[in-house]
Amino acid sequence: MAVDLTGRPGPSYARIALGLLSRRRGTSLPDRTVIRRAAVIDREHLARYDRVCGFRLADALPATYPHVLAAPLAMRLMSTPDFPFPLAGLVHVANRITVRRPIDAGSRLDLSVRAAGLRPHDRGQQFDVISSAAVDGEEAWRGVSTYLRKDRPGAARGDRPPGPAATARWRVPVRVGRDYAAVSGDHNPIHTSRLGAYLFGFSRPIAHGMWSKAHCLAALNGRLPAAYRVDVAFKLPVLLPATVSFAAARATDGWAFTLHAAGSGRPHLAGSVTGVTPRPGT
Repeated sequence: MAVDLTGRPGPSYARIALGLLSRRRGTSLPDRTVIRRAAVIDREHLARYDRVCGFRLADALPATYPHVLAAPLAMRLMSTPDFPFPLAGLVHVANRITVRRPIDAGSRLDLSVRAAGLRPHDRGQQFDVISSAAVDGEEAWRGVSTYLRKDRPGAARGDRPPGPAATARWRVPVRVGRDYAAVSGDHNPIHTSRLGAYLFGFSRPIAHGMWSKAHCLAALNGRLPAAYRVDVAFKLPVLLPATVSFAAARATDGWAFTLHAAGSGRPHLAGSVTGVTPRPGT
């Protein structure tokens, strides 16, 4: 079943979160695709996003930007009464983006979002939210966000090896949580409020995982192919403010990169970039 949101705004995070905390764990995902046709890109919004995430200002969309455009559709999908899990408490554990060809800011995008792959995990259940952006009927971008619904604790972590040698060190201020919320629409209070973070077990607000991924890709600006896949596994959250170390190294088929706490070496994310065959139109 398809639900067309063309011309209709998505719900706010606060509206969705209210009343969903007690939803029971389900056994299946709804067979539904949420779509929005001919989405127009606001260049001013794109410029704000670029600044917050560290990208150079350009008409070509950063790989992570269509994720923001598809986010209202994903929120709509996961806020329906038949969706088995509440948004509050879901953990974004991994994200894969495939850029099949560059997307210009003047393009009109047909966006679609669906959920699939509900499966067991040693700490609960996980599933994928699959987003797509097509230009002139051809898929140009695809994103797969993997979420975990925890219902039992994981095994205790042992000693962690030190992180790899840093190629850059970044100071991440508290305002990053609020600034990214403003451009992404993700106003989850664990990112914007000390109290909100505390209620979910964090001593301070945490950075959005997709901001961290975007900032890492921004550091590789000019060194990425026209078509590629970028995979990230999110590890431990970045408590704001923070000083983090970024490390990137050439791999056989692209790049490998990591983000660690500058002092302790605690891992925040591990990622890779792999070239793919470009689609026509590049």
